[in-house]
Amino acid sequence: MSGDRYSRQTVLPEIGRQGQALLGEATAVVLGCGALGGVIAELLARAGVGHLRLVDRDVVERNNLQRQLLFDEDDARRGTPKAEAAARHLGRINSEITLEPRVVDAHAGNIEQLLEGAQVLLDGTDNLETRYLANDACVKHGVPWFYGGVVGTGGLALAILPGRGPCLRCLFPEPPPAGATPTCDTAGVLNASPVLVGAVQSAAAIRQLVSPGDLEPGLLSVDLWQGTYRVARVHRDPACPCCWEGSYDFLSRRRGSWTTTLCGRNAVQITPSSAPGFDLDALAERLRGHGEVTSSGSMLRLELPEHTVLVFADGRAIIQGTEDEARARTLYARYLGA
Repeated sequence: MSGDRYSRQTVLPEIGRQGQALLGEATAVVLGCGALGGVIAELLARAGVGHLRLVDRDVVERNNLQRQLLFDEDDARRGTPKAEAAARHLGRINSEITLEPRVVDAHAGNIEQLLEGAQVLLDGTDNLETRYLANDACVKHGVPWFYGGVVGTGGLALAILPGRGPCLRCLFPEPPPAGATPTCDTAGVLNASPVLVGAVQSAAAIRQLVSPGDLEPGLLSVDLWQGTYRVARVHRDPACPCCWEGSYDFLSRRRGSWTTTLCGRNAVQITPSSAPGFDLDALAERLRGHGEVTSSGSMLRLELPEHTVLVFADGRAIIQGTEDEARARTLYARYLGA
């Protein structure tokens, strides 16, 4: 690789030429290529991380352009898969690295293969189920991963270092029930928030690749509108079923959602096994303004321009207007927050 490209980076005593060489030999998985993942992928590409595996199940839409920095209007018009659009854009930034776009839905059957050969995984996902799955896989294989989440005007970041610090389930033993947490689509997002959180994740990953063992885990909470930045010390939970007991519930398919294409109906049913159910009245209030919402007491109907989402009190949903299971899971995560 050309030394001139990274001269402002190799002059840093924290990195130097030896650290730059380590970055060039590294493989990083970017799980999700949207707002967070796009920032992460671009920073790692510009830093010279030698192999980026870009994983995303979704396509570019016009409403992504407000905050997803790797994409443009042409990507949205074409409905280009995000992983492919990201790889094409990054290839114009740094032709000296390997870019591996993977247009797939990460699930229990493929997450370990997606992680193969990687030194780090960075979280740019849009749903908690995939994060718990990534946590299982990374803890099982001892791969550091870097959690990030953004909604509204703030976000969270956490370095998860298997064997050295808490895993995701140490801090959040159970995912919240579907529909209980806001999402970017229902609560909005300030476009600067993923830039900051993604930069924090990227810097932590670069530090891990250059100087393994230097990081100290801490949970960063930021709110850019309020101008607040807080870091909480975090510790492993000796009762954690994942990193202490080695029980990988999400990876072993004992937890997570079941997805079924409904034959002849142009619809996909999603049944989250961990969700105790929805408060449909509260969900209806949260979804108003995102489409036409009607509720019968046992079922909520959300009419979108191209799809209809039927939500049942037991947490189950039917996404009408598609037979693409990955697309249905994206819509479920977008509007129901799981």
